[in-house]
Amino acid sequence: MSHNTPLSPRPLHHLSDVQRRVLTTRQLREHGVTASVAAERCRADGPWQQILPGVHLLHPGPATSEERLLAALLYTASRGQGADGSAPDGGEPGGEAMITGLAALALRHFSSAPPLASLDHIDVLVPRTRRLRATGFVRFVRAGALPAPQYLAGVPTAPVASALADAVARLTDAVLVRRLLTESVRHGHCEAAAVVAELNSARLLSRPHVVDAVDALLAEGRAIAEGRLYDMVRGHHLPEPLWNVELRLPGGPALGGVDAYWREQAVAVEIDARAPRQDEELWRGGFGRKREHLERLGITVVRVTPKRLRESPEEQAAVVRTALIAAADRDPAPYVVVLPR
Repeated sequence: MSHNTPLSPRPLHHLSDVQRRVLTTRQLREHGVTASVAAERCRADGPWQQILPGVHLLHPGPATSEERLLAALLYTASRGQGADGSAPDGGEPGGEAMITGLAALALRHFSSAPPLASLDHIDVLVPRTRRLRATGFVRFVRAGALPAPQYLAGVPTAPVASALADAVARLTDAVLVRRLLTESVRHGHCEAAAVVAELNSARLLSRPHVVDAVDALLAEGRAIAEGRLYDMVRGHHLPEPLWNVELRLPGGPALGGVDAYWREQAVAVEIDARAPRQDEELWRGGFGRKREHLERLGITVVRVTPKRLRESPEEQAAVVRTALIAAADRDPAPYVVVLPR
């Protein structure tokens, strides 16, 4: 029997190519291969190999990246079903688990992440209640509540922000951390606020090299949001505003800066790039007071977030257009000095 010989009594046609090459002890037994036969074929010079405890690779030579990912998920599932290497009946190969960390970022083709084939370890996100030990190339990341997995080529994968936090938790290379974080926003994988929220939840914001990377991330996120605001105004044929200006009462104190201002209509747009639950006191004490002050003067302030600018620019343009039209029914706002910011 070669590694290409069909197993019996259960055929393999229902499995994908990679699933036919990576099987657990239980799956082999279901196909008529006893433990002793599997052990014989996994001898040092044999045609198969045991890639992880209870998980077999049905060919000699190195495992491919796909095979390593599947093996990691099968091993994780098998530890939940006993020592026989089974996956949950009718469930996904990993059960309640998903690929995270650098492996998840590599699956999403992050140019800053090392290729899958070069990774010494594959991180698997599992519930905190699972009793699992790292083995071989598999490491475990535990969480109280798992996010909903996203499937990439059939592989359950952690969302980008969650995978980033899990990767950063194990990295000490400040340059790599910065590249990963900024790439996540620059290439549209997620919003800066979501990344910062995950890093904060993982208690990583006390690490100096992470704080420096977050500063670069937020600057990148704001620059992208400003670009989307420009595109929204021009793409939806709104009147051209004054961009990035500071408002000030004549001879009085500064009222604060805004990202766009329509002087005739006294309408301002401000990008809110705060991370969720972050800087709430600063918002209420500083930004919130500024908005209230401007609105008491008769200036309408429209707050937009980077996420809304990315996902619903038409809706945001309609909000701004409505504010501009409504200006005709309001009393004129006091004159304010407009200065470049």
